[in-house]
Amino acid sequence: MTRCLRFVPASLLISLTVATSLLAGPRAQKSQTSASARKAAAHKESEAPVLSTATISVGGVKDIDPDKAFGSKTAPVVVEIFSDFQCPACRALFLNTTQKVMDNYVNTGKIYLVHRDFPLPMHAYSGIAASYSRAAAHIGKCEPVEMALFQNQDKWEANGDVRGTVASVLSASEMKKVDAIVASKELDPLIEKDKAIGMTFPISQTPTTVFHAHGQTYPYAGTLNYDVLKEFLDQLVAQK
Repeated sequence: MTRCLRFVPASLLISLTVATSLLAGPRAQKSQTSASARKAAAHKESEAPVLSTATISVGGVKDIDPDKAFGSKTAPVVVEIFSDFQCPACRALFLNTTQKVMDNYVNTGKIYLVHRDFPLPMHAYSGIAASYSRAAAHIGKCEPVEMALFQNQDKWEANGDVRGTVASVLSASEMKKVDAIVASKELDPLIEKDKAIGMTFPISQTPTTVFHAHGQTYPYAGTLNYDVLKEFLDQLVAQK
């Protein structure tokens, strides 16, 4: 038997098409909205820095934050500098001596240099400066932020605007990450660990520089003239 197709009025076809579109519309829109939300969430997650508080040991020196250390881990000499960003003597050491040590010893594989935060309680802003420096280090911006803090020490010591000093050398997106890290306080234990290590010597003033070579430790409190330090470093590096 041959089946007959019934005639469907055009008006009914149009109504069915419109109805189908209306039913599908919300689902499609919901799907697009969900995709957009997932994309936005993924983008936001990618912007958030992944923090690590894991420390390493180099040359017998333990509990080193690798983001606050520079040079080759196989260097014959390890140097720790316990420093306070609000300390004028620390500023002098950093600007006049440490930068030359970086160029001539750290970058040439002779010294592994470790920055230890040792904010003194007498300084109102040294603690927050250490927090911002540590946060910047964990997004790969340690050197420019340390330089900015020491070079502008007089300014932020007077007005307390540590954040503004840090922001002046970072992009807006970098500063957003640094702010989030500081607010989270996740890296504060690393600063406290530096202070605890300093007390084992014990450190009575900043800066204090501790030299480690061939199983021997040589602490020195105060600033160091580069020419005098160079002679000492050459002796340490040359030892077998």
